[in-house]
Amino acid sequence: MKSIIVSLVLLFLTTNVFAQEEVGLVSTKRLNLPTALKIAQAAIAECTKLGIQIGVTVVDREGIVQVALRDTIAAQITVPISKGIAYTAANFNSATSAMGDRANSPIGRVPGIIMSAGGLPIQVGGALVGAVGVSGAPSGVTDEQCAQAGINAVLDDLEMSM
Repeated sequence: MKSIIVSLVLLFLTTNVFAQEEVGLVSTKRLNLPTALKIAQAAIAECTKLGIQIGVTVVDREGIVQVALRDTIAAQITVPISKGIAYTAANFNSATSAMGDRANSPIGRVPGIIMSAGGLPIQVGGALVGAVGVSGAPSGVTDEQCAQAGINAVLDDLEMSM
């Protein structure tokens, strides 16, 4: 009797797996809005501690904007720059600070791509879930520091949810 039950359970699980494969869908993890907002706010808070006004954008894994914030007196241009930086980090799944040598290549001239430091992918359990881009600090190193602070504000919670 036990072997029949085990066989039926295995048959059900196997059939379920094959049925999912036939549909051709893939499940992906995504940042929710409160998490994306917390990343952006933490990035601004970090730069504010340093006396710097920034723009920050958090995008999903495809590079689509979820949150864009500009600190009180940050230059208007910081928002579109942070968007391009976040878009680039998401699409290349890489820190934009590592892309500077490619900025003057055909890839670096694709519209919307900004290969300046300040963008970081957001990875959870090895999977890309989004990216954050920061613009407005005097150096890309500081932009990236603020972006990392944003990610750090949620990373433990995200890792626990996997």
